[in-house]
Amino acid sequence: MPKRALLSVSDKTGLVDLARGLVELGWELISTGGTARTLTAAGLPVTEVAAVTGFPEILDGRVKTLHPKIHGGILARPTPEHLDQLQEQGIQPIDLVVVNLYPFRETIARPGVTPEEAIENIDIGGPTMVRAAAKNHERVAVVVDPASYSEVLAELREKGNLSPATRRRLAAAAFAHTAAYDAAIAAYFQRLIRNEEPFPVHFILSGEKVQDLRYGENPHQQAAFYRLPAVPPGSLAGARQLQGKELSYNNLMDLDAAWNLASDFKEPVAAIIKHTNPCGVARATTPSQAYRLAYAADPVSAFGGIVALNRTVDAATAREMTEIFLEAVIAPDFTPEALEILKGKPNLRLLAAGERAAYRVQEYQVRPVSGGFLVQEPDYHVLDPERLKVVTTRKPEAREMEDLLFAWQVVKHVKSNAIVVAKDGVTLGIGAGQMNRVGAARIALEQAGAGAKGAVLASDAFFPFSDTVELAAKAGITAIIQPGGSVRDEESIKAADAARIAMVFTGIRHFRH
Repeated sequence: MPKRALLSVSDKTGLVDLARGLVELGWELISTGGTARTLTAAGLPVTEVAAVTGFPEILDGRVKTLHPKIHGGILARPTPEHLDQLQEQGIQPIDLVVVNLYPFRETIARPGVTPEEAIENIDIGGPTMVRAAAKNHERVAVVVDPASYSEVLAELREKGNLSPATRRRLAAAAFAHTAAYDAAIAAYFQRLIRNEEPFPVHFILSGEKVQDLRYGENPHQQAAFYRLPAVPPGSLAGARQLQGKELSYNNLMDLDAAWNLASDFKEPVAAIIKHTNPCGVARATTPSQAYRLAYAADPVSAFGGIVALNRTVDAATAREMTEIFLEAVIAPDFTPEALEILKGKPNLRLLAAGERAAYRVQEYQVRPVSGGFLVQEPDYHVLDPERLKVVTTRKPEAREMEDLLFAWQVVKHVKSNAIVVAKDGVTLGIGAGQMNRVGAARIALEQAGAGAKGAVLASDAFFPFSDTVELAAKAGITAIIQPGGSVRDEESIKAADAARIAMVFTGIRHFRH
């Protein structure tokens, strides 16, 4: 009796070549719907599932492979008892199952897709066959990835069968395939009911490997980069690398931090990042001007940095960026002229992320802890200037208020304890990740130097003491923005009033651990 292969695929890549190879090896083909039509059109002999089951497809194709003559053929073990039962029921064994599933993830990624359309692209028969074959992989081989077709054919041609190790590896891939598929469906339905249940009892996380990385944060750590299902426009995971060396783990961490910061602004902004913290951020009327100002904010730290711009990189900006060593640049896109200029830096990694349709490109932040993980909403809070509370005698001038809002938007992206000193839409000094707030202020003010005179200061959290205000006053800071809410707020307010510093409370903090 010839061996039998059941082929039912949504992705037809490589299908005909695989089927032809099986026929040449003497295999019998069983198939469904569009897959059967593709094989027939290629001149290959194929038996439709309906002819095997003696039952037609019904319910608009919702029921076609859910039948004992299919699942009995897949699930039977090579024991005398099982083989006798197959013979009694007129069921022939199926030796190979080649299935990939309805394009659910691609469907929900389309703009404007309705729940009805999404539901019709939830595969039922496909996952059932895949799981059945994977369960019985000691006898039945299961293939879900077209990239595996050539390897499977090569082993069948060489050995006439697939080894237990190959079957086990294919089964692992099959279970991962159905798990990822179900995770995408679960995530979609969770979005539909998110207002009712923001954090589900079971939090399911699934990713598709983009690439193995050379190593993690350090050479002795292994690492890989994974992409979530239905990657939204304007996200790092969906970016195209246009040139440069292979991305590293640290590159990706810094690129994400830089891209999130730059994308937080509507006006043209350039951000230069080192170790996930900004070292220079500037807004301007053109991307080249923004980059030039961001670089000038801290040229020492900018060396070997990661740059993000929220506008397409043009020739003028590209020329500016060729003057120093940079690790990577991420932007919505690059003009052909810019790419031609940047070819002179062949190792410089260039990533085109596309335009963000909306800023909320990430639904959850997930961070591992020992034995588990933490989940939270990303910090997408947008400050409403009308809700600011001026708590000092002197109110900020219009220029100061613009800088306060700019510095507040930047400080959200700086590791706590965080202080940002800024003037005229450019950061002058940034104190990041310090164990106390006055320490962060000292770093930021020292970096700003004489430029701190007439500048503003932003703090990601309230002042527990008046010392940061007093330090700012000595440096010449004229306005401060901070959340407020400390039991010692009055001390800071009095210190600000004594120095004629305008201070506003946001009522919102931006801790970043």
